[in-house]
Amino acid sequence: MKDVGSCNFPQQDSACPLGYKQTEVGVIPEEWVDTLLGTLFSFKNGLNKSKKYFGYGTPIVNYMDVYKHPGLLASDLHGLVDVSRQELDAFGVRRGDVFFTRTSETVEEVGISSVLLDDSPDTVFSGFVLRARPKNDALSDRLKKYCFSSRMVRHQIVSKSTYTTRALTNGRMLSAVVMPIPPTKAEQEAIAEALSDADALIESLEQLLAKKRYLKQGVMQQLLTDKMRLPGFSGEWGVKRIAEIGLPSSEKNNSAEQLPVLTCSKHLGFIDSLSYFKNQVFSRDTSGYKMIRRGQIGYPSNHIEEGSIGLQDLYDVALVSPIYVVFSVTDQVNSYFLYRLLKLDSYRQQFESATTASVDRRGSLRWPAFSQINVILPGIKEQTAIANTLSDMDAEITVLTTKLAKARLLKAGMMQELLTGRIRLK
Repeated sequence: MKDVGSCNFPQQDSACPLGYKQTEVGVIPEEWVDTLLGTLFSFKNGLNKSKKYFGYGTPIVNYMDVYKHPGLLASDLHGLVDVSRQELDAFGVRRGDVFFTRTSETVEEVGISSVLLDDSPDTVFSGFVLRARPKNDALSDRLKKYCFSSRMVRHQIVSKSTYTTRALTNGRMLSAVVMPIPPTKAEQEAIAEALSDADALIESLEQLLAKKRYLKQGVMQQLLTDKMRLPGFSGEWGVKRIAEIGLPSSEKNNSAEQLPVLTCSKHLGFIDSLSYFKNQVFSRDTSGYKMIRRGQIGYPSNHIEEGSIGLQDLYDVALVSPIYVVFSVTDQVNSYFLYRLLKLDSYRQQFESATTASVDRRGSLRWPAFSQINVILPGIKEQTAIANTLSDMDAEITVLTTKLAKARLLKAGMMQELLTGRIRLK
C-alpha cells in the first residue's frame, strides 16, 4: 500500500476524515483493505473450439452471457459445445467463479464481469472469456456481482487494457487491478443487499415499461386501422391521397438563424442532432437547411423506407437537412394522428415499395411520389380522440422512462458511494 497524498474528502483535523485512510485507490475506511485482484483470483483463458463442435453437448459460458448477466445462473446458459473429459476438467466452472470479457471492439466494453451464482455442473467457458477463480473466500459471491463494475475498478481495467484492432485484457493485466474490500462478510452482504434492492426497482420499472409499450403498440394498431372504435364513434372511414391532406413546405433558413438542428430516428422520431450523434455531423453553414415548424411532419427522403418519419413537437421552429421532405396538414387532419398512422408497419412497406418504384436514382422518396400514397382516415373528431388516447399513453410511458433513468442514476451513485466506503451501512 502506498501513500499518494492528501485525500479528496473535506479537510478535518488531519489529511483524511476520522476513520478513513489514503490508499493507492483513494480514500477508504481504515478497516477496509486495498487488494490486488491477483491475490484474490487465479486467471485462466477459456476454451477455443472450431464451429463444428458447437450446438450440442456441454453448456458453455459465452461472451454474451457475461455481457448480459452481472449475476449468472445456470438457466442463463443456452450455448452448447462438444468437449472431451480432459477439456471439461481443464475448463470447468463452479459457483463463485468470476468471468471477464477478454476482448471487445471498444475499450469501454472490455473486462465486463459476471459471477456464477449457482452450481452449473459439467459446464465450460469460452475462449473469449477469462475465468477468475477465487483463491480464498475474501469476497462474498453477491458482492462479486457489483464490485468489479465500480468506477474506480472499471477505470483501472480500461486503462490497463491494450488496443490494436480490438481491445484486449488478460490475466496479468487484471491481476494488477487494485480494489478496496470491506473486511467482514456482514458489510459485504449489506452492500450487496442495498444494490440488489436497487436492481429490483430497476427491473420492476423495466418490466412495467415493456408492458406499457406492448399495450400501446396493440391499442395503436387497433385504433389506427379501424379494428377498434372509441365510444361514440361509428361510420365508414374515408380514403385520401396524402396530396389531398398535406401541404409541402420548402421554407429555407435564408437568414442563417442559429436554430436547433434535428435528425429523425425510426424509433424516437425527431431528436436534437447534437444529442443523438454526440457531436456535430451537420454543416456549419445552415443557410440552406429547411425550416420545420411545430406540428409539421418530416422525413429524410433517403431513409423513409426504414420508417424514419417524425412529428416536430420539440421547438416552435427548428432546422433539418435539405434532404428532408417537410409538410403540414389541412385543418381536417390531426397531425399527431397522421404521424402515428404513417408509423405503422403497413405504411413503412408502402414507403419501401414507392422508393423502389421511384425514378430517383439515389433511392429517395420525394414529395411527388410520397404524396400519391393513400391513407384511410376517420373524421377529424375521431382522429383527435384517437390522438389524445395515444398521447396519454405516450405521456405515461415518458413518466416511466424518466423514473427508470433516475433509478439507474441512483444505483450508479450508490455503487460509487458504497463500494468505496464513503457511505457505510450499519
